[in-house]
Amino acid sequence: MPRPSLLLASGALTLAVAACAPASDTSTSASPAGTASGAASDTCAKDQLKLATPGKLTIGTDKPAYEPWFKNDDPSNGQGYESAVAYAVAQRMGFTKDEVTWAVVPFDSSFAPGPKQFDFDINQISITPERQKAVDFSDGYYTVKQGVVALEGSKYAKAAGLAQLKDAKIGVQAGTTALRAVQQVIQPGNDPSVFNQQIDAVNALKNKQIDAIVVDLPTAFYVTAAQIKGSTIVGQFAANSGAPEEFGLLFQKGNALVTCVNKAVGELKSSGELAKIESQWLTAAAGAPELK
Repeated sequence: MPRPSLLLASGALTLAVAACAPASDTSTSASPAGTASGAASDTCAKDQLKLATPGKLTIGTDKPAYEPWFKNDDPSNGQGYESAVAYAVAQRMGFTKDEVTWAVVPFDSSFAPGPKQFDFDINQISITPERQKAVDFSDGYYTVKQGVVALEGSKYAKAAGLAQLKDAKIGVQAGTTALRAVQQVIQPGNDPSVFNQQIDAVNALKNKQIDAIVVDLPTAFYVTAAQIKGSTIVGQFAANSGAPEEFGLLFQKGNALVTCVNKAVGELKSSGELAKIESQWLTAAAGAPELK
C-alpha cells in the first residue's frame, strides 16, 4: 500500500510506514527461476556482471530515506538497517564502498513494470505475488516482526516479556498478521479488540480504551513518531506461524543479477552477519527490544 511520508520537526527520527500488508497480501520469498542461495557459477565474478552502469553497483531507494532503515536521509553513509544491508551485499559481491552509487526511486514506481535504472532497489518492499508479476525479488533479507505500542508511563510500557502482556487489553486491525500473532503468540486472557482500520486502533489507544496495540514493526515506528504523541514501542516479537511478510531486494523482471545477489544474501544469513545488522539497527538503536 502507499506509504505516508513525514519529517519530524525534531529531526531525531524520520520514518515511514513500509508495506504494512494484511496477512492475505503477503507471501514467502520465492525467487524466480529457482535462484535460491545455492552456489552460483563464475558468472557472479564482478567483471562478468551485467550492470546498469559498468563497474558500478547502482542501488535505488526513496527520498527522504527514513530511519531506522537509513540514517540522516543519506543512504550512502552505511548507517541504518537497509543501508548497512545494501553495503554488506555489495561487499559480498566484490564491490568496494566507492563502487556503489545510489539512485532516487520513489516507492510506488519501484515495482511498476518496465526497465529500471538501478541494479536493485532496497526500500522496505514486501514480496507479494502481485508485485512479482512485474518485477523480480531476491530472497527475503528481513522478516517483518510485530511491534507492541503502549502509552508512555502506562502499566504495560515497560513490559520486559510477552507474559507481562497477557492481561492487557490489546487492539489490532482485522485481517492482519498482527491479529494472528496476538492470538497465537501473546495469547492474552482477554480476546483482542479488533478494528476495521489501523487508525481506529490508534484512536482507541489514544483514548485509553485499550492498553496497547500490535502492528508490524515498521508501522510501530510510524505510530510512535507521527500518530500518538507520548507513545512508545514496548518491544517486538516474531509471529510463529503462517506465511511471514518479508522484504526483498527488487530487480527489473528477468535480471540475471538475482542469482548473484541471492548468493550474497545467503552468505550474510549463514554467517550471522545479517542478524547482527538487524540487532544493531532495528533492536538496540531503534529502541525496540525483543520480547520473549
